[in-house]
Amino acid sequence: MDHSRVPVLEALEEFRRRGDVVFGPPGHKQGRGADPRVAEIVGLDVFRSDVLSLNGLDDRRQSQGVLGQAQELMADAVGAEKAFFSTCGSSLSVKTAMLAVAGPGEKLLLSRNAHKSVVAAVVVNGVEPIWVHPKFDAERHLAHPPEADDVRRRLQEHPDAKGMLLITPTEWGTCADVAAVARVCHEFDVPLIVDEAWGAHLPFHPDLPPWGMYAEADLVVTSVHKMGGAIEQSSVFHLQYDRVSPETLKQREDLLGTTSASTLVYATLDGWRRQMVEQGHDLLDAALRRAERVRSAVGDLPGLRPMGGEVVEEGLAASFDPLKIVIDVRDLGISGMQAAEWLRANRQVDVGGSDSCRISASITHADDDATEAVLLGFLRALVEGADSIEKQPRVRLPEPSALELEQAMLPREAFFAPAEHVPAERAAGRIAAETISPYPPGVPVVAPGEVITDAVVDYLRSGVEHGVLIPDAADSSVKTFRVVARN
Repeated sequence: MDHSRVPVLEALEEFRRRGDVVFGPPGHKQGRGADPRVAEIVGLDVFRSDVLSLNGLDDRRQSQGVLGQAQELMADAVGAEKAFFSTCGSSLSVKTAMLAVAGPGEKLLLSRNAHKSVVAAVVVNGVEPIWVHPKFDAERHLAHPPEADDVRRRLQEHPDAKGMLLITPTEWGTCADVAAVARVCHEFDVPLIVDEAWGAHLPFHPDLPPWGMYAEADLVVTSVHKMGGAIEQSSVFHLQYDRVSPETLKQREDLLGTTSASTLVYATLDGWRRQMVEQGHDLLDAALRRAERVRSAVGDLPGLRPMGGEVVEEGLAASFDPLKIVIDVRDLGISGMQAAEWLRANRQVDVGGSDSCRISASITHADDDATEAVLLGFLRALVEGADSIEKQPRVRLPEPSALELEQAMLPREAFFAPAEHVPAERAAGRIAAETISPYPPGVPVVAPGEVITDAVVDYLRSGVEHGVLIPDAADSSVKTFRVVARN
């Protein structure tokens, strides 16, 4: 296929060349009605490029097939049979993918280190989750993706399960053996969905972890805005084989998705695909070399421990994305959250992620010598300034087994059940009626239907005292918990 073509961008350029006058949405009418004070900050071209797909990029009948051509090019670029663009982010795309495989009341295997959007999908879709617990790294207090044997065991226990959802790479860059998990799923003739939100770049360089489509996954969801070059909320479904019907996937997406899709998302997805096909290998090659330099330099700084290939050598992960610079800061006597806050306040640097143990920074094709110098400079400053950071009460991290809670009710039933609030001191033993996710990375510690324990209450309360953000709990201070009411 001709990857120099960018159908969405070409149609947008033609729309602007024609100077169409629109008497429908959006109401700002390509910037004519935009507040100049807003345009001064975001740029008038943002409004000029905000165009409907129907009677905008394409005509009423979509006779030009603008979006379809762009999706065909994307599929060809990454080795998929079909690709579909989504403008609602992978949080919605994952819900759609799950619903395309398992309907209400049906079973679906899910990796328990999933993002909160997966638990939300369980509630919304009404599927019965069969949790596959990740491999927990006690020394790093980190969950790595589950292994193929874990998936096989759960499929043997639940032969009526409709498929498996695997999350890889994790936010911290550790990856599953996708090919091995796919083989197990296919032995049982069920599809493998891969939530590869952090892996949109993987198809474009051989030194990166294996890409889900190449590893025989059936359906892969990516967030191109995370490691690629498209704007926020840009997501893509990639599909192959016949275990997931493309018709079903499209209908489920239509059920959940927006009818006012953003042309800005479509256009940047289209342009990013062209850039990666034409220049991706060289751009990522430079990024990989840069990341290796940064990781090596970080390893020489006292108090900082960068994570890398050792997690693979230790058998904790199948592979590791070297573009994720993950740094344990506990030897500085601070948490990752404190490090992130200090860096933003004192060095105007925003890291990608932080938790009680570490911070992370993503290196992409957009980085250059200047940003590399900034990154290393702020890490040196952090080492030198760590003693000035006020010590906070430590987060009381539980044992790994304490994070595997009993599922007493289906998540959907618990979420919609009559609920009451109980003080944290009386929450142990009660069934949660809410999702509780320290953020980032947004992996639920408690999901609806799980039995709350003293260890989890202690962990969450100590986290809040330290400064952990828990945005989805009914009481973000976790002084009270929303639980299923007793009859």
